[in-house]
Amino acid sequence: MSACRIEQPTPAPNGAVQQTETGGSAKGDFGPPVGEPVEAILTSPPHVPPPTGRSHPAKVIVTLDVIEKEMPISEGVTYTFWTFGGTVPGSFIRVRQGDTVEFHLRNMPDSKMPHNIDLHGVTGPGGGAASSFTAPGHVSRFSFKALNAGLFVYHCATAPVGMHIANGMYGLILVEPPEGMPKVDREFYVMQGDFYTSGKYREKGHQNFDMEKAIDEHPTYVLFNGMEGALTGDKALTAKTGEKVRLYVGNGGPNLVSSFHVIGEIFDKVWYEGGTRFQENVQTTLIPSGGAAMMEFHMEVPGSYVLVDHSIFRAFNKGALAILKAEGKENKSIYSGKEVDAMYLGDQAAGTNRAPVAAAAAAHAAGTLTKDEQIAAGKVLFAGTCSTCHQPDGKGMEGVFPPLAASSFIKANPKRVPEIITHGLVGPVTVNGKDYNSNMPPMSQLTDDEVANIATYVLNSWGNPGGQVSKAEAAAARAAKPANASAGH
Repeated sequence: MSACRIEQPTPAPNGAVQQTETGGSAKGDFGPPVGEPVEAILTSPPHVPPPTGRSHPAKVIVTLDVIEKEMPISEGVTYTFWTFGGTVPGSFIRVRQGDTVEFHLRNMPDSKMPHNIDLHGVTGPGGGAASSFTAPGHVSRFSFKALNAGLFVYHCATAPVGMHIANGMYGLILVEPPEGMPKVDREFYVMQGDFYTSGKYREKGHQNFDMEKAIDEHPTYVLFNGMEGALTGDKALTAKTGEKVRLYVGNGGPNLVSSFHVIGEIFDKVWYEGGTRFQENVQTTLIPSGGAAMMEFHMEVPGSYVLVDHSIFRAFNKGALAILKAEGKENKSIYSGKEVDAMYLGDQAAGTNRAPVAAAAAAHAAGTLTKDEQIAAGKVLFAGTCSTCHQPDGKGMEGVFPPLAASSFIKANPKRVPEIITHGLVGPVTVNGKDYNSNMPPMSQLTDDEVANIATYVLNSWGNPGGQVSKAEAAAARAAKPANASAGH
């Protein structure tokens, strides 16, 4: 027996597959509330309220505030969100199947819009929307019995519905099965949403909602928990090796389907669509707009695990990325880490296109290496290592990969070039007056003389200030790891 009274399909005597049914809403009424009313514990993301811990239905009072507020959507970018509880997504609500929920929706007096709430876990017209239309400075109340166990989305359903959802008005309500959810060590609340701003991705300043982009389904941002970087850096999710983690993941939409994936983990179980049956050993799970899923996995080895929408440009170019950091002892029997880092030339070994690299290596060994020889070798190495992102002409890709050509960033400190090659770079930088915030992985496969040659080529190309980097300087750069070094993708 597992969560939500799930029993996996079992063969019948005639070979057909039988499934044990929960009975749904017809069997979800366990009688009137028992005992005194209970005030629901609501939590802000990524936190989850504790289990109800009850063996009987109760009257549960939920008080949720609608707050319209300006908050960051990305670094240096603000947006006026409409929220349930002051956060995006809204407060996490946890009740038990059979509970009678008395819902109080309060719209703050300084709100500019009326709002309501549609809870997908409600049996009744509009999921409560018809009973909760609330003007600014008013409070509405209605009650419902939680007849179906599962993980359900809630959202505002005031017209225009899409605009209210796109401004952040969504969250999750968990209706526990009578026996409760299986015990885990950590529970986290993550919710994806797509946002439509009048300005471009990461364009600074305050941004307004763009209805045309929303209708055309062309989001500026696709985010976890309402802000780019909401679950990265010092705000990353944390766990320890040996622990079992459960994620409650929703998709507020309003438009996009999520292909939810954790890089480096396999979901041991996924309660797909937030329902009562689970799938096992899942790599990526689809979460529809207005849907949810629960997934569990066990942390075997330490490291940083990246949560993404595997519609992958959304992750690396629209913001749908979060981090789960697991701490603990290495387990080399499960994951060894890199065991070999050797040069592999393939068909190039017999060709002449790497001749400048060989010539530079021979000149260095003889103590006769010149800057021109380094530049020639660096040009070949750059083409095979760096040009895909930064382009053969060094102009980069606007808004994604910063230019190396005539770079103000390089000019300000030419010595940082070998440092960035060896350690990568993560975090915001400004190059030639434009902001970038991508993740360049470390080029740790390069030798010190290769790093020196690439750095010398870059410094002497495309209007950069010139100079020469030695193998010793490259080695020193490798030994001095900066604070903004990248751990890789």
